[in-house]
Amino acid sequence: MTTAPASQLVIVVDFGAQYGQLIARRVRDLQVYSEIVPCDVSADEVRAMAPSAIILSGGPASVYAEDAPSIDPEIFELGIPVLGFCYGQQIMAVTLGGTVGHTEAGEYGAATLRRCDSGASALYGETLTEQTVWMSHRDAVAEVPEGFVVTASTDVCPVASMECAERRLYATQFHPEVRHTACGDELLQNFLFGICGLEPTWKMDSIIDDAVEAIRAQVGDARVILGLSGGVDSSVVAALCAKAIGKQLTCVFVNHGLLRKNEPEEVEAVFTKQFDVDFVHVHAEDRYAALLADVTEPEEKRRIIGSQFWEEFFTVAQDLAEGGRPVKFLAQGTIYPDIIESGARKTGGKASTIKSHHNLIPFPEGVHFDLIEPLDHFFKDEVRALGTALGLPDHIVHRQPFPGPGLAIRIIGTVTRDKLHVLKEADAIVREELDAYNIGVNEAVGERGGELVRTTPGGPEVERPVWQYFAVLPDIKSVGVMGDERTYGYPIILRAVESSDAMTADWAKLPYEVLGRISGRIVSEVPGVNRVAYDITSKPPATIEWE
Repeated sequence: MTTAPASQLVIVVDFGAQYGQLIARRVRDLQVYSEIVPCDVSADEVRAMAPSAIILSGGPASVYAEDAPSIDPEIFELGIPVLGFCYGQQIMAVTLGGTVGHTEAGEYGAATLRRCDSGASALYGETLTEQTVWMSHRDAVAEVPEGFVVTASTDVCPVASMECAERRLYATQFHPEVRHTACGDELLQNFLFGICGLEPTWKMDSIIDDAVEAIRAQVGDARVILGLSGGVDSSVVAALCAKAIGKQLTCVFVNHGLLRKNEPEEVEAVFTKQFDVDFVHVHAEDRYAALLADVTEPEEKRRIIGSQFWEEFFTVAQDLAEGGRPVKFLAQGTIYPDIIESGARKTGGKASTIKSHHNLIPFPEGVHFDLIEPLDHFFKDEVRALGTALGLPDHIVHRQPFPGPGLAIRIIGTVTRDKLHVLKEADAIVREELDAYNIGVNEAVGERGGELVRTTPGGPEVERPVWQYFAVLPDIKSVGVMGDERTYGYPIILRAVESSDAMTADWAKLPYEVLGRISGRIVSEVPGVNRVAYDITSKPPATIEWE
C-alpha cells in the first residue's frame, strides 16, 4: 500500500549497501516518500513506477568484478534525475562510458572535500567550498563519461563528485546520507527540491489520511480480525484500522499469562476506552500453564506458545462466523524492513518479486483470510510516530523489544506460576528504576560529538540512556541470609544493553548506585529472591536474550 502520489516517489536502487535503508530514511526525513528496489530492476519496471527521482546506493563490490551488480543502461535515458553514491557513482560512470580504477590508497572515514565547480553546481548549491565528507572506498572514478564535469575532489580521490547537469545526472564518491558528511542534508535537499522540483508533502497528517483511505478502499464493508499482542506494530495497526473502519475490526488479545506485570490490563484499557473496536480478551493463562508444564527446551516453548496462539485466535474467528459476523481480512503488523530484508530484495532479486511479507500462518483446513498490511511501507520509527499521532500512549509506542513467547524465554527451565510471579515483580522493579535513570540522563546531559556526556562535577564521564533492560530468572537457587536466617532462594539476572538495532549490543555501564538500588529493592520487595547478578556480556558473543 503505497501512500504517496507517484509524482512524489523517489526510488533507491540497492546495490547491497550497508546504508541502503538509511538513504530511504533520509529522504523520508525530508518529507518525500521513498522506496527501495533491487539493482536489477529494469527500465520498463522503473517507468511503470513513475518515480520523479532515482538514487543509486553504494555497495561492497568492485564494478569490474565478475559478479558485480550492474544496472539497466536505459534507466539513464528515462529523463528522470539520478543521484549516485559511492558504488552508485562508479556504476554510473562505467555504464555511460567512463572508467573506474584503484586509488593509490583507500579512503575510509572523514575526508576534506574541495569543490571545483566555481559555485555552479546545483547539487552543492551554497554549501562551503571546503567541507567534511564521509568516504568508504578503494575504487574510484578515473575518467568521467562524455558530457560530465568533475565538481569536487579530495587529496586521495580526484573525482569526488561529477555531474551532467543537462541530463540531470549527479554522483558523489562520498556518502551524503550519513551524519558525518557535514552538508549531506543540504545536498539531498538541493537534489530533491532544487533539481527534481519535489515538495515536502509526505507529512504525518497526509500519511494517516492516505492510509485510512487505502484501508477503507480495500476492506469495504467486510470485517477484519487482528491478533493484538500489545507490541508496537500490532497496536499501531489496530489504532489505524480503528480510525478507518471502527467496529468492523475485531482485536483478539490472547492473554497467555506470559506478559510483564500490568501489561494485559494496560492493553485492554487502551483498546476498550480509547478506540471504538470490538475487543476480545481471551484468558488462556490456564491452558498455556498446562501446556508448558515440565517443558525446558526454549524452542519447544516457542513452538507450543505459537501453535496455541493460532488455536485460540481461530477459535474466536470461528465463533464470530457462527455468530453471523464472518471475517474476510486478517490485519498484520508487517513493516517495511520485513519486506526489504526478505530474500526477495537481495541484490539479484527482481523488483517484481517484492511483495508483502506474509507471516507463516497455519490456517486450519477450509479457513482463509485475505491479508491487510497497512504498515508494510513504514520503518519502525515511522510506525512509532504514527502511533503517537493516532493517540496511543507512550508505554505502547515506545515499548522495548519484547519476545513473542514473553517471559517464558526469560525463565530458564520450566515455567511455573511461582516463577512467573517472581520474575514479573523483579522485572517491574528493573523497568521502574531504569526508566527513571533514562529520564535523568536525558535531562542532565547534552549531546557532544555523538556521545552523551555527563555534565555533573567530576566528569566528563560517558553516560548513555539504556536501550533495553529486563530481568531473567535462571533455573537455580542459591544460599543467602536474611534476618539472621539462612535462605535458599532464586537469583535474578539483570540484563541492560546499549544498542541501536539489536544486531550488536554492549552491556550498559550503569552507575554503581543504580545497580545497588535495583539489587536492594528486588531482594527486599520480591519474596523468594536473595541474590541479584549483572550480565556484563556483549553481543556478540552472547545474545541479548538468554534463550
